[in-house]
Amino acid sequence: MINRLLAGAAAGVVLVSGTAAHAEPIKGAPELTHNEIYKAAKLPKVACKLDKGTSSASTRKYITKLIGCLNTAWKPAIKEFEPVEVKFKAASDKRSCSTGMDVSGSLSEICATTVSVRLANDWIKAKNDLEVFTSIVRTWSAVVTGQTAIGEAWWALENGADESIMNEHNRRYYLQIDCFAGVSAKSVGRVVKDWKPVIDVEDFWKNRFHGKTTNRLSWSKKGYESGRPGACNTWTAASSKVA
Repeated sequence: MINRLLAGAAAGVVLVSGTAAHAEPIKGAPELTHNEIYKAAKLPKVACKLDKGTSSASTRKYITKLIGCLNTAWKPAIKEFEPVEVKFKAASDKRSCSTGMDVSGSLSEICATTVSVRLANDWIKAKNDLEVFTSIVRTWSAVVTGQTAIGEAWWALENGADESIMNEHNRRYYLQIDCFAGVSAKSVGRVVKDWKPVIDVEDFWKNRFHGKTTNRLSWSKKGYESGRPGACNTWTAASSKVA
């Protein structure tokens, strides 16, 4: 289980080489192109009434409830699904486990087998929940890629030390993260009419592999509108769709 989650949590780490597949289009990596998750039914609607408030306690309660809702939403879709817990870091602990960087603001990420959250005033005092909701569902997408072996297969992709191929592999992964986040938002009843503010929410580290704005919008909308993980197969998409 630890490896399955860690593979999906490799934020900020650039791939150099591997042994699994040839690129453009992706071949020889069925865990990516023909993963069982793509056959899953539309995720169920989960009643998830969320109220962030502007205190540390209310924000913790919000995040804990959202993680619980996501566990419920994705359980039917992932074979041998293992529920994930959230752990809150001390405010003084600024170190990201996935990048090794110190982060002054709030962050959520996968650390070992849990969703790790550091709360700071940027999330606590915010009058709306856009940033915290977006961060949590993006992090949850790495739970999905970790528990379905997508993350591990992505990590193992062969790129022949070709930077353009490596970059495309990484964009395919992170655009899939966006798409799974859209699926999650749909399942927990989040109403999203404009995806631009959502993708404008920056991660705690600047990710140059997110892809073009038009493609991020497209994959986020695909996941949301379908509510099905199968809409998120970025690995068989044309290169122009993952630029």
